[in-house]
Amino acid sequence: MNELLISGFSDEISADFDTQLEVVKKLGMQYISLRGIDGRNIGDFSVEEIKEAVLPRLQKAGIGVSSIGSPIGKILIDDESGFEEQKQMLHTICKICSLLECNYIRIFSFYIPKGEEADFYRDTVISKLKEFAEIANQYEVILLHENEKDIYGDIGIRCKEILHEVGSPSFKAIFDFANFIQCGEEPKECYDLLQDEIIYIHIKDAVSATGQNVVCGTGQGRIPEILALAINNGYKGFLTLEPHLVLFESLKDLELEESLHFIENNKALTGADAYKLQYEALLEILKKITSREEV
Repeated sequence: MNELLISGFSDEISADFDTQLEVVKKLGMQYISLRGIDGRNIGDFSVEEIKEAVLPRLQKAGIGVSSIGSPIGKILIDDESGFEEQKQMLHTICKICSLLECNYIRIFSFYIPKGEEADFYRDTVISKLKEFAEIANQYEVILLHENEKDIYGDIGIRCKEILHEVGSPSFKAIFDFANFIQCGEEPKECYDLLQDEIIYIHIKDAVSATGQNVVCGTGQGRIPEILALAINNGYKGFLTLEPHLVLFESLKDLELEESLHFIENNKALTGADAYKLQYEALLEILKKITSREEV
């Protein structure tokens, strides 16, 4: 556990960046995944804006950045103008990574038009992801593909396919338990399939019957079991909280409209409460793993 680093999407706490940092620091965490800053997505910032308005606040709080939670690849596969814009955005985000001493950028593998078969777009997806990987390689940054709902790489076998076909040290995998559940996949089978490419893990759980997000360890994500396996196999990367237990401002930029129904909108929880709840649940899981208790 000592070699594991806990991070989180702090914009689920609040849109206000100072509040994010305050809550994270109070919890004793040292890293965040940077996505929403004062109500703006990270993809909308220039390098200069990050240098002047964000980096000093991170430094003052003593908080590092585990990854950039970018929107790269979260466009329709046939949106050619959007793809060109995202390539330019990726150049900027790679420069932001260098400024923040961060090695990782979370990306996606494109939305598939409704009613169409994902496999029809296989070659186009792979070709465009290779272009993203080539850009990242120029900056010595690693792109982390997230198995997000409704994109090409939403199920295990297609995640495996694109990781193999892109075949770049600058293109690796995030493992997101809840997203696999919401796509009808079995998380343990997906982990077994992808484990050689997984270098980053999102801590998010869900109930298979409804797709509803729940506190980690209480859904069908098999988080304690899979984390124990990963740790025993030598995993030393980040565990990044993404609770999705309450509605939060940045969500409108992250999910398709119907995905909002997956959130457990508990009116008793604030963003900070939900974040703390997920953090403490993860700590309890890790405590049981390291003490060799039954998980």
